[in-house]
Amino acid sequence: MPFVGGLLLLLLGKGRDRLVHQMALGISLVTFLASLSLLAGFDGTSADYQFVEQYTWLPDFGISYHIGLDGISLWLVLLTTFLTPISLLCSWNSIDQRVREFSFFMLLLEAAMIGVFISLDLFLFYLFWDAMLIPMYFLIGVWGYEQRIYAAVKFMLYTMAGSVLMLLAIIWIAYYHQTVTGVVSFDLLDLYALNIPAGLQTWLFLAFTVAFAIKVPLFPFHTWLPDAHVQAPTAGSVILAGVLLKMGTYGLLRFSFPLFPEAAMQFAPYLAVLAVIGIVYGALVAMVQPDMKKLVAYSSVSHLGFVVLGLCAMNVNGVQGAVFQMLAHGVSTGGLFLIVGMLSERRHTKLIAEYGGLKAVMPKLVAMFLLITLASIALPGMNGFVGEFLIFVGSFAEHRWLTVIAVSGVILSAVYMLWMFQRVNYGPLTNPKNQGLRDLSPREWVVIVPIVAMCIGMGVAPRVFLQPMEPAVKRVVEQVRGVGPVNVERSPEMSGVPALADPVPDGMPVPAEGTR
Repeated sequence: MPFVGGLLLLLLGKGRDRLVHQMALGISLVTFLASLSLLAGFDGTSADYQFVEQYTWLPDFGISYHIGLDGISLWLVLLTTFLTPISLLCSWNSIDQRVREFSFFMLLLEAAMIGVFISLDLFLFYLFWDAMLIPMYFLIGVWGYEQRIYAAVKFMLYTMAGSVLMLLAIIWIAYYHQTVTGVVSFDLLDLYALNIPAGLQTWLFLAFTVAFAIKVPLFPFHTWLPDAHVQAPTAGSVILAGVLLKMGTYGLLRFSFPLFPEAAMQFAPYLAVLAVIGIVYGALVAMVQPDMKKLVAYSSVSHLGFVVLGLCAMNVNGVQGAVFQMLAHGVSTGGLFLIVGMLSERRHTKLIAEYGGLKAVMPKLVAMFLLITLASIALPGMNGFVGEFLIFVGSFAEHRWLTVIAVSGVILSAVYMLWMFQRVNYGPLTNPKNQGLRDLSPREWVVIVPIVAMCIGMGVAPRVFLQPMEPAVKRVVEQVRGVGPVNVERSPEMSGVPALADPVPDGMPVPAEGTR
């Protein structure tokens, strides 16, 4: 829907910017409403892939158009369709050049991101993975700030470097399937059933994981992120933080760990160490940033470290917390970029020192700013708390001392976020340029209220989000912990998922019914 809608926008003539804005927003809203039907029809008690479609595409190479959703990808698709119309609406006044092209790239980006989360064929997944680079490259390079070309090229080079390794691994595993079964296959469900030798698993796991680690970004592959965030337009930053970074953690959960379980369990402690380094390093660097946007960018390095730590625990609590934290971070950090963008529109600067005392002139914006800040620092009752709590519970069972160190990241995040909030909004109004700033406009209310509502709603009623994802999370954990091949059973409607072979290794205690 967004791809076809984007093509329709290109048919409009120049000089019709307002109509383009309206059409792009309308297309993204219709897409969001359509995505809600997935939630309405989703069976939250099943670990199966649902809404499955499969059509033969390139049969000689074992490639098909194979898509579907489980409880993990469902929420990431909804996060994408939720943030896209908000991003388009926040750009209503700030984007006034090449509006048609900007709207087209935003809708193309949405289509590619949805494709990444629903692909059940590795070749199709890779196409969407690389297709996403093109619109984001142009969004940063054309509509960004002063050093936009540098940031766009750096973003492209980093991501492409990892993507090439992943492509080689995808081709390798597809043809390894041929050596075992006599048939080439890129189908994820077929590849789950492979029993890959440990030595080969190591190399394939590393190739996939480097690509995903760059996208997360996991320390030390993070250096492209601050430049991309600072130079991107507000809409680009919201989508980059809200959705694109989640592709890396989603890739680890969907591909790296279940396809190569032995290698994954071998390297999980090392990934957890990198995650904890990223948590502390990102927080410390964020603390000294003079630029609000760069501070929020480094906070993403820290917060995504929590997600990777939860995945490395590879138990139900840790993985569920990681998936929930993906959603929570997408909402709250997207909200922070929206607030920074609103201030930047008014003052054309993102420097913390240029502000101070804003509460006296724009109390409503500051109130929204405060709620999103509290969500970002994981205040109990807000969305950030639920994910981090589950991650710590799961991680403590596997990596006790790493978890103890990681908890310091929560304290540090409160320090740098509240310190930034205090300097921007409280104290005397010393800068005369801030005295006439207007408060939230009706359009900005429409932009920010859904974000704040989600921050509170996810914190107050987390079970709404946790329950549908739990069966899928359990399936992945059992698949990885089983450290063995998975038998694939397909229904006539192609809606089956891999059946678990020996899901619980010998000697591992089996939890009682109804417990985690």
